[in-house]
Amino acid sequence: MTLSAPPYEDVFAPAMDRATGARPIGGNQLQHHPDSARALDAMLDLIARAEQWIHFENYIIRDDRTGRRFAEALAARARAGVRVRVVYDALGSVGTSRRYWRGLREAGAEVRAFHPLLSRHVLDTFLRDHRKLLVTDGARAILGGLCIGDEWAGDPARQRLPWRDTMVAVCGPAAAAADRAFARVWERAGTGEPLPSDELEADPAECGSSTVRVVAGAPGRARVYRAVQLLAASARERLWITDAYLIAPPPLYAALLDAARSGVDVRLLVPGTSDLPVLRDFTRGGYRELLRAGARIFEWQGPMLHATFAASAHDRAPPLARDRQCAAAPRVSAQALGLRARRRHPRGAAPRRRRRAANARRHRGAWLSHARRAAAGVPPRDEYPPGRWGDRRGGGVVRVRRGAAPLAEAGGGGAGGGR
Repeated sequence: MTLSAPPYEDVFAPAMDRATGARPIGGNQLQHHPDSARALDAMLDLIARAEQWIHFENYIIRDDRTGRRFAEALAARARAGVRVRVVYDALGSVGTSRRYWRGLREAGAEVRAFHPLLSRHVLDTFLRDHRKLLVTDGARAILGGLCIGDEWAGDPARQRLPWRDTMVAVCGPAAAAADRAFARVWERAGTGEPLPSDELEADPAECGSSTVRVVAGAPGRARVYRAVQLLAASARERLWITDAYLIAPPPLYAALLDAARSGVDVRLLVPGTSDLPVLRDFTRGGYRELLRAGARIFEWQGPMLHATFAASAHDRAPPLARDRQCAAAPRVSAQALGLRARRRHPRGAAPRRRRRAANARRHRGAWLSHARRAAAGVPPRDEYPPGRWGDRRGGGVVRVRRGAAPLAEAGGGGAGGGR
């Protein structure tokens, strides 16, 4: 008797279908927008080119310089006869003035607040809409983690850098699925009429060769969380995750530990500075077990990292090639991406102090003043080989300087979303 197992892809695809409640949609073209300011410009360009309808959904829409740019663009299209519909979260946009929304309505746009704070349904206060979505004409969409505010646009005059975030532009049939996802939130956000049927029956032409699943998060379904957990449990070569508030639930945390222990290249990119310092401290509380398991943790040292992204590879390389990749990855990543690492020993303060003392003796010039360093001919600290600062798998936390490419977005297939 012979026993045979189905190919890995044949098992993974139906599991992802059931976990996400979404089916693969082919014929799409995807464009990655890793720069927040340019992503905002891409969204405004998409609004300006809309001809039939605009569906705009966001957690935070501020009444500031950036928010007013969007209000003017949406109002202009509404006056031109384009059907404009906007959904904002009542808690995330609590600071936005009523005059802002009134101006959109007077221009002809229809605006709804998701779960107003003063409601007869008290439990709805804890159910928020964190999606960031823009769809035009059922043919193009852009989605990710970017909200509408000056934090994401930056202010060169005041030398304020934009927050680091990620958006993905979609052209093709998947945009129509994003329209249907918007329709479900639109109905939950008010007592008015649902979307007209023609706005849900778009049949756009194919734009490319990419296959996309549109995972519509909904309260109580945990579809996105189940998808990420499935990616973590099924990864066989690498699992790279970027997250602004990495406080993983116990099942997902256990999946990350198991993946790292089984030899998967697990890398986590998290913010070094956060708009919510308490959450950052909770995130660092989980470093110890992850480091012991063999995961690598990178802290972004630029402005606030607000992106949420996951990339997973399921095709395991041959053993010899995989070992060479693991051996070469720290040096290659450090030299190519410009990493500066500071080692954090996971087993306590005493070994860490001893290593700091050893590093101080070995690189005593790194702590000299600039004048003494120049006089002594000692190179600046950034010129030291990254490997000497503990850039080793499972050995410590790597500090990623502003300007380096985020590791979790450097390659591989993945699933991205926004908070």
